[in-house]
Amino acid sequence: MFSALRLRSAALALGVCFILPADARTSQPGNMASEQARHIATLFPGRMTGTPAEMLSADYVQQQFEQMGYQSDIRKFKTRYRYTTKDKQQNWQNVIGSTVIAAHEGTLVQQIIIMAHLDTYAPRSDADVDNNLGGLTLQGMDDNAAALGVMLELAQALKAEPTQYSVRFVATSGEEEGQLGAESFLARMSEKERKNTLLVINMNNLIVGDKLYFNSGKNTPASVRKLTRDRALAIARSHGILAMSTPTNAAKNQHCCSDADVFDKAQIPVLSVEATNWSLGNKDGAQQRAKSKMFPNGTSYHNARLDNQQYIDQALPGRIERRSRDVMRIMLPLVKELAKAGKK
Repeated sequence: MFSALRLRSAALALGVCFILPADARTSQPGNMASEQARHIATLFPGRMTGTPAEMLSADYVQQQFEQMGYQSDIRKFKTRYRYTTKDKQQNWQNVIGSTVIAAHEGTLVQQIIIMAHLDTYAPRSDADVDNNLGGLTLQGMDDNAAALGVMLELAQALKAEPTQYSVRFVATSGEEEGQLGAESFLARMSEKERKNTLLVINMNNLIVGDKLYFNSGKNTPASVRKLTRDRALAIARSHGILAMSTPTNAAKNQHCCSDADVFDKAQIPVLSVEATNWSLGNKDGAQQRAKSKMFPNGTSYHNARLDNQQYIDQALPGRIERRSRDVMRIMLPLVKELAKAGKK
């Protein structure tokens, strides 16, 4: 395993170069991302795994990839999760999830995976229902339409770019029920595919949190952290964008869980991109911002009343467009560097 990680480090190191000038066609980074996020949140609220809204959103994302010229497919997977009633009875909910995959083929066998989950939270108990968590009206702008928008804009920007390493775009489902879609995707990967995966970039909760954070997986080698997490922070600084990594003393208590954890446990290098606020004194990074009248718990997680574009526009004017722009200004040059864009 150590030798495989060293090979990944070496491969990524060979791919890093200086930041390239922004392409004229992307002079307004983030515009497409924010427009796509608003469209997905508006047309497909309640994207709970296995529901018609989830299936329709997967179809929509696939159609977007195909319109860009990508080969794209939807993988179905069967899974289940527990639902707890008020009298503490637990029942299994059987669902069929949809994961969308599109590939930008490089000239070499190694690949970088960019992920964002498309599902919204499904109530796991009667208590969730009583507290308005999840359900058919949850737009999930922060969790996780905005990340889907960024992924689609990255795909559009990279479509005409020749790269040495392949870039695979994956919109997972089942994340809110315990990373079920990511586990299914990983289980279908051959041992050769796993070894050839240099990095998994997972984007989640990009809007409501005060600051952008770029964190490496616990099992990501220091050499890869330097080329990925540290490089992302350097690009952010060059643009005057506030971005950080998890404080060292809190690294063992990272907010759990996301699709990135599935790949981290499999010893595949990971870079997580999210917005939160570790400086508030919380030990797990789960509090996104200071508590306020607009965000009484300092979060918007799974709350249908808070995690929608109308509420976010009112509480945080301009945030959706501004944060989409900032993430794109960091992620696009980073992915181009790592994938060796422009090299044959």
